[in-house]
Parts: sequence; C-alpha cells; structure tokens
Amino acid sequence: MKGRILVMGGHEFDRLDGNEAIVEHVISLTGKKAPKICLLPTASGDPEDQISRFRRSFGSRGCEVSDISLFRLGANPIDVSAHLMKQDAIYVGGGSLVNLVAVWRPHGIAELIEECLERGVMVVGQSAGAMCWFEAGITSSSGRPEPAEGLGLLKGSLCVHYHRDPDRRSRYLAEVGKGMPPGYGADDQTGLLFADGELSEVFTAREGAGVWKVTRGEEGGVEEPVEAKDIRPKKEAGPDGSPIDDLRALNLYRRSVRLR
Repeated sequence: MKGRILVMGGHEFDRLDGNEAIVEHVISLTGKKAPKICLLPTASGDPEDQISRFRRSFGSRGCEVSDISLFRLGANPIDVSAHLMKQDAIYVGGGSLVNLVAVWRPHGIAELIEECLERGVMVVGQSAGAMCWFEAGITSSSGRPEPAEGLGLLKGSLCVHYHRDPDRRSRYLAEVGKGMPPGYGADDQTGLLFADGELSEVFTAREGAGVWKVTRGEEGGVEEPVEAKDIRPKKEAGPDGSPIDDLRALNLYRRSVRLR
C-alpha cells in the first residue's frame, strides 16, 4: 500500500482535550498553509452537525474545506473521483464501521481512495474512519462491541476509544487472543501515521492518552505501550520557569486572597 494514512482513536471538531492540537497537526502534515481537505462523513450517515463542525474547525484555519455526502448524491451530484483527486487530505469521520464499509463498496470508494493515496493525497480517519483501513477492528455498530472486517489496506487490526470504552478494549484483547490479527489500541486524542504501510509516527494530544501494541499471548491479547510524541503546543514559560498559564492562575489566587 502506497501513501500516508493517519488513524486516530478518537477526535472531535471542538476545542476540548487536545482536539485543536490534532487539527493543527493534520494541517502541518499536508505541508501546506491552506490545504484542500474533504470530509467523508459516511459512517454517521452524513449528518449536518458533523459537517458544519468540520467546516468551522478546519475552515477557521484557512483550509479550503469541502464534503461529499454519498447519501445525497441524487440531490447534490458531484464527480466524486475528480473532487477527491484534487485534495491534499481526505478526512473520514466516525460512526458505524459496518455501515461505512457497506456503503462504500458499491460506490467503489475504497479503490478510489487507494488511487488518491498513490497520487499523494493523505487520508485521515478517526474511530470507524480509522479502523476501516485495517483488516479488522472492534465496532459497536450493533450496540455492543463486536469484531468486524475492515478494508485491509493496512495489515493488522485497530481498536479505538481504548480506555474510554472498557468493554470494547476487553473484547479486543479477547479477539486477538482467539486469532484476530494483532494490532493497536488507541485512546481518544492519539494517532498513528502509516507511510507506505509502515508505522512512521505515534502521537498524543492529551495528558494520559496513549497507544498500545497488542499481540497474542497464551491467555489473550497482551498490551505493550508505544512511545508517543506529545503534539500539544508548549506553554510559554514565566520568569521562574513555570508555565505562564500556571503563573496567571497563581497571581489571580494571590490577588483574591489579598482582597478577602
């Protein structure tokens, strides 16, 4: 498999818990100041709220944003192939892994995106939009964690929302122990970048969030933490070396004490 695929355990288009740092990192990975980025929100049924939040998040940073709704092609026809080929990055949103794969197959989206990858378009995905590139993942499409097949562009498996969803994590460890291809467990606000099918970068954007390599053991899946770089912006240091945000909070506290 040629090209770059960035997969994330969970990411929202808001300002909480490192999400903004991830948006900035995605933009930086394109190598352009104002990249063209298209959202494919298929896994959630192309909801308007996800589309508007995506447009606001990336659009406010100067990106040329667009989206393609496969559920609305009849009302809003577009040359999907030509449009995706012109992008610097394609962002695949979360939702149902089972539904995503089922809808994409008759439209030939996986083959089209594989061609985009070969032409240098970076693919970004979170949750279902991350697991779909692997051979398998753990989905909650039916309401409870279940193993499901992916598209197989990347070897192995992926489990998202790793520690936020303990039942999903437990099922993943059990399935790897029973024969599911080994892979990775990724917390929300973490990511793994694959270049030409090989892992080239692991990052975290939230304190305490990490990535684990999961292999098969005698009694189930075995976890091993993966070293991840912190992509959060560095806090400005004050005169004594303390983060400037902490100094401001301390000064506010001191002033409140004096006023009592």
